[in-house]
Amino acid sequence: MARAWRFGDSVNTDQIIPGRYNVTTDPADLGRACFIELRPEFHERVAPGDVIVAGSDFGCGSSREHAVIAIQAAGIAAVIAPSYGRIFYRNAINRGLPVLECPDCTGVEDQAEIHFDPSQGTLRDLGTGRVLRARPLPEFAQRIARHGGVLELVRAHGSLRGECGPLCAQNVGTQATQGESQSVH
Repeated sequence: MARAWRFGDSVNTDQIIPGRYNVTTDPADLGRACFIELRPEFHERVAPGDVIVAGSDFGCGSSREHAVIAIQAAGIAAVIAPSYGRIFYRNAINRGLPVLECPDCTGVEDQAEIHFDPSQGTLRDLGTGRVLRARPLPEFAQRIARHGGVLELVRAHGSLRGECGPLCAQNVGTQATQGESQSVH
């Protein structure tokens, strides 16, 4: 099952990926350094499909896109928090990382086994049964996430407005799973 990674309020982009690691754009390198100072065990224990459940103002600080790349490269499927740093939120949308707003993110413990459904905006703690209900991503943001980011969407359709047909859904493939319900090991 996927797990919840708990973080408190005001986790800034320097805590997500310290500045000294921003000398590369290689996602694998950034993923290995994700939360290296705040949660040194993170890289060793995070698994694809895990979800960050954070306090308010997640991603505040600088405008570095590296923070989103590091989170995605580490395998995180989404972030759920009451609020986000404005630039982090937009960078996450542009790169296809689902960032859902949930006013009350309490009651899900760190490392809890979860079931996450980004299209419905729900995260269920499998141990306690507690369900967080976030605002689902707007359709345009879900579409960007399904394609793996705004650049991939434009590559697929020539613009942001191109329609997705059945062939597109098949070709999106690996990114489409982010828009579907998932329980990942």
